[in-house]
Amino acid sequence: MLKLLETATNLLPSQDTLKDVSAFKRWLQTLPEQMFNLLPRILAAVIILVIGYFISKLAGKLLKKIMVSRRVDETVHYFLCRMLVVTMRIVFVLFALSAVGVNINSFIAALGAAGITAGIGLQSSISQFASGIEILFNKPFRKGDFIEIDGVTGTVEEIHFMNTTLITLDNKRVITPNSHITSNMLINYTAQNKRRIDLKFSIAYGDDIALAKKVLEETVEACPYTLADPKTIIAVSEHSDSAIVLDTFVWCRSEDYWATFYDMQERVKLAFDKAGLHIPFNQVDVHVINEQKAE
Repeated sequence: MLKLLETATNLLPSQDTLKDVSAFKRWLQTLPEQMFNLLPRILAAVIILVIGYFISKLAGKLLKKIMVSRRVDETVHYFLCRMLVVTMRIVFVLFALSAVGVNINSFIAALGAAGITAGIGLQSSISQFASGIEILFNKPFRKGDFIEIDGVTGTVEEIHFMNTTLITLDNKRVITPNSHITSNMLINYTAQNKRRIDLKFSIAYGDDIALAKKVLEETVEACPYTLADPKTIIAVSEHSDSAIVLDTFVWCRSEDYWATFYDMQERVKLAFDKAGLHIPFNQVDVHVINEQKAE
């Protein structure tokens, strides 16, 4: 009987448990009043968030108009506008939390600690982001430039915080991390408005060199893409095994590079044929030895 009484006594709630239950009941009874008292603060926080959303959006559009009017590079537009919008929205969120009664100082400290922890784990992403900022502000290339990165050539389509998108000549989309771009050699073919095309044409040893140079000069002048300034250079560069090689350095606008290259190849062949000049090609002489077996 005594053991049964002890067991029943142990099953009864302790004094601490009764106090906790009583406190919880009191909290439930005062909850409607607390919610009613907190309602104005919550309403004020919601209004702050809504106003902050529209003000930040308007500020982003205004900043973009200012940059367009001042002819700021288009690749910087997205970055600066996005940074402004995000920063303003974070500030308004802090205002909203303050209106509710949250201690902003402790929140900012916690956010900073979380940022440090996240930064340690996201070192690679932070490096990409920093490289993106470096590209946007140093401007080694712009949207629409034709560039080469580590052997890959293409037209710059998009520049983002983390990566850059190229479109190759055969219409492939290549996404390159920004840190890879800043740590490797970059060639920008359209950074200057003019480019030189180095062409080589061969004539036979029996042909007239002066005539060949004259034909090349006339062909360069007839090409609609070549420029008169800088001056074209035509000179003998090599005495090869079967031909005289003439270097022809012509200038064109950067966007006309390939059009000039292909047009000159066709024009020179037709002009050489018309002038009676010969373009040598490799020939192979085959000697057949006929051996008769002795009977």
